[in-house]
Amino acid sequence: MDIAEIQAYAYFFFTAAMAIVLYAYIYHLYSSEKKGTRDYEKYGNIALNDDITDKPVEEISKDETKKKEA
Repeated sequence: MDIAEIQAYAYFFFTAAMAIVLYAYIYHLYSSEKKGTRDYEKYGNIALNDDITDKPVEEISKDETKKKEA
């Protein structure tokens, strides 16, 4: 077994692992949107509504900021 064969096997397994990670991420996005925990559709306009005076995508409650500071 030479280095080229090892590289070929490593390339195959790395590509397969990245494909599995990609599909797991896509499943996570769709399942969390279906559950209602996040709405990723509204994040699509972040690049268009990026002025300092624009309304934020998600409002942060004071309880959440206190948890992050502690």
